[in-house]
Formats: sequence, C-alpha cells, structure tokens
Amino acid sequence: MRLNGEPLFDLSAGVWPAVHRRRIGYIFQEGRLFPHLSVAGNLDYGARLAPKEARRSDRDRIIEMLGIGPLLTRRPGTLSGGEKQRVAIGRALLSAPRLLLADEPLASLDEARKAEILPLFEQLRDEFDLPILYVSHAPAEVARLATSVVVMREGRVAGCGPVADVLSDPAIAAVMGVREAGALVIGRVLDHAADGLMSVTISGGTLHLPGIAARQGALLRIRIEAQDVMLALKPPEAISSLNVLPAVVEALHEGQGPGCLVRLRVGEDALLSRITRRSADALKLTPGTACHTVVKSVSVAPQDIG
Repeated sequence: MRLNGEPLFDLSAGVWPAVHRRRIGYIFQEGRLFPHLSVAGNLDYGARLAPKEARRSDRDRIIEMLGIGPLLTRRPGTLSGGEKQRVAIGRALLSAPRLLLADEPLASLDEARKAEILPLFEQLRDEFDLPILYVSHAPAEVARLATSVVVMREGRVAGCGPVADVLSDPAIAAVMGVREAGALVIGRVLDHAADGLMSVTISGGTLHLPGIAARQGALLRIRIEAQDVMLALKPPEAISSLNVLPAVVEALHEGQGPGCLVRLRVGEDALLSRITRRSADALKLTPGTACHTVVKSVSVAPQDIG
C-alpha cells in the first residue's frame, strides 16, 4: 500500500513503519482531547508531532477557519461537542499529516452541531492538498463530501467508484439501506428568489430548491432522496410540485418487500426513485421507458445541498 508514492507497508520489501511515523492524522468520533491541556496546548501537541521539515506555518489560518480563537485558553471539559471536534480537527491538521482519517466524526453530534462541522470538512477537501479517508454510515454526509466511495458490507467491498455512480446504483443503494437511498447531482445557482427558493440548473433542467448561502453561478452538490421522487408517464398538470423533469428509466431493482428502486437518466445525471412494485407494474416501467420525475422543493433539505 502506497500513499503519495511512498509505501505505508510492503511485506515483500520488509517495509513496516511504526504507527507514529506514518503521519496519518486521526479524528475520532468524539474529540478525545487531552483534558489536562488547554485548547492551545492540544493544538501545540499536534504540532509537535509534525516532522520539522513538514511543520505547518499556517497555524493562525487554521485557528481562524475553525473558529476556535476564543477557545484557546479553555480546557476541553468546558467545551461543547462541536467545539471539541473543531479543536480535534485543528490538532490533526497541525500534525502535518499525509492523510487524514476521519472516523465518523459527526456521529456524536446533534443535528445543529453537524450542520456547523460538515462545511469545515468541505473546506478541508477544497482548500487543503490533503487526502481524506472519511468513514460514515450517513449517505447524506458521503454525498456532500466524497469524490470516490467504497461501500463495505460485512467486511467485504460491495461496490466502489465515483460518488455519483455509486450512490445512484440501485443494487448498492439497497445495501446501504433503501430508506436512505438517494442520488447526487451537480447544479449551478441561477438566482435567489424573494420567497426563499433558489433556482439551480442541472443537466436535465432547472430545480427550485430551498435557498442556501451560495452566490449566483456557484456549483452545488445536491442529494435527492429516492423516496422523494415520484414518477409520471405524462407531464403532470396543476400540481404543487415545482420540479418536473423528463427522464428515461435505466434499471429497476426489486427488493424482498413491496418496494422497487428505479434508476433514471435525467439529462446527464442519474436519479433514483423508490416506488412500489405495484406502481412499477401499473406504469409498465422497463429500461428505456420515457417518463417524468416529480420532486417537491421542500423535500430537499438544506443539509443535502453543499
């Protein structure tokens, strides 16, 4: 196994560096900060682990990005869960890792704290030249962050590939859990309306979604859950949904129960729809069937847009 061209281990060559020499930054499910040290002390501990030639010179930038400047003199016991995770991220970064391993870093946080921390991982992905191995059971987090995905089931690889391809594969979605199945599309912000909605163009048309703080022209990742996608053979009229897009059925995956996952091609993107087998039979859906997808604007949560 190699990282940036250098072996992490190679049994045939007898390469097996000590754990502390592998330079892998670790972010736990909980902060795991040293309780006897202040926030500044925890950050300094991470910095001391970095080789002299690799020590970061942007400590102030990392502190500002994580918003932990006001916390530097405090002890971990006085911090909230979200604050602890911010400090843990900073400590890992200051150790100058070659790889960042994040082991379900949001699992112990409530929804409000998750909404604060998730954008920080997006910023790490986009602004730092650092590969991240992000472990999660939450498809929404994977859709927001990942470029490539490996799906594990009972210790074996069930699927791997680009995130949009993996999440829109009905067979893989069934492994991950059909109730949370959903696809990922990339869109560009067209405008923001006074009623709180924004218009986003994707390859197959325009979506009207809950507005988030994104400038006009910005690219967004949008996760659309399969259970929120309805299908119609003809363009529906006089309905409340604002999002109706033409689509073509690519594949159907029947589960053990009454449900059926339908993979659809919408422009150049793939969507999933979770319907009943009875509905699939009534609509006579087969690969190649032309139809229309119907998605309610409010069914796409702001945390599914990043």
